[in-house]
Amino acid sequence: MRTGDMQLFCETPGFDIRPNVATIGFFDGVHRGHRYLIEQVRAVAAGRGLASSVVTFPVHPRKVMQADYHPKLLTTCDEKVSLLAKTGVDYCMMLDFTPEIARLSAREFMSILKERYQIQALVVGYDHRFGHNRSDGFEDYVRYGCELGMEVLLARAYSYRKEASETEGTVSSSVIRSLLQKGNVSDAAEYLGYDFFLDGTVVGGYQVGRKIGFPTANLRVSDSDKLIPADGVYAVHVHLEGVRYGGMLSIGYRPTLANGADRSIEVHIFNFNADIYNSPIRVSFVRYMRPELKFGTVEQLVARIRRDEEEIKEVLSGF
Repeated sequence: MRTGDMQLFCETPGFDIRPNVATIGFFDGVHRGHRYLIEQVRAVAAGRGLASSVVTFPVHPRKVMQADYHPKLLTTCDEKVSLLAKTGVDYCMMLDFTPEIARLSAREFMSILKERYQIQALVVGYDHRFGHNRSDGFEDYVRYGCELGMEVLLARAYSYRKEASETEGTVSSSVIRSLLQKGNVSDAAEYLGYDFFLDGTVVGGYQVGRKIGFPTANLRVSDSDKLIPADGVYAVHVHLEGVRYGGMLSIGYRPTLANGADRSIEVHIFNFNADIYNSPIRVSFVRYMRPELKFGTVEQLVARIRRDEEEIKEVLSGF
């Protein structure tokens, strides 16, 4: 399967794969650190006249081994593939992480990469380990590579310095998850290199927003393992049928209205009036505005929403 210029395959390729330089990882979020690693893979590949590739997994390895684990993903598998395709890498090798693969030693796994996928050189992330119990380290990988005829290279670490900051920060998927769970979508976007987004479908709601003058689209996220940012009100961009709109989004339990115990994701789209039930939708988080609040009356809630609208339109005017 081809995604843009990148070839994606989920089993042993049914075509003659070119000898290539690869790296391996889950790549959740395909953030700046991941892209820096992939840039190094592409540079090594170009210098040796080889193709470039990433080896990744459709399901988080821990979920395979622990059925009740919910990973809180930055990207679903499809979203990850789409972002990887934008890196310019030639191949994406999507391996099913099974209990059998989990039991393989690092050397056994590297042997599969060499024989099945024509990997001539493996670029290992500075803090990445693989193989059963992750007991081996970089020097072990180098030794196994020599035995298998595969060069093993250590990637340079990536550190990110924000504007107007003297300190450099480590960029990792876990750091980004922590930021989002605190509502800090602005710093998360700095580390991701793009605005965090949710993809889903517009579903029916309680229709209360329409009654108070702010109709909302209720979002059902496409993957239950996708991370949902902290409760609160956000400035967002809404993507519908190829068009981008501004919007204000609320995550939470509607405490003023007390109309259900379920956590909802509702977005009021600016300058928009159409029936979009069952339509696919993407919301991209631009800025956290305030926590979810309980008001004494519906009138107080409406007044606050009007103020939110003004403030969010001002924020979005800069993006």
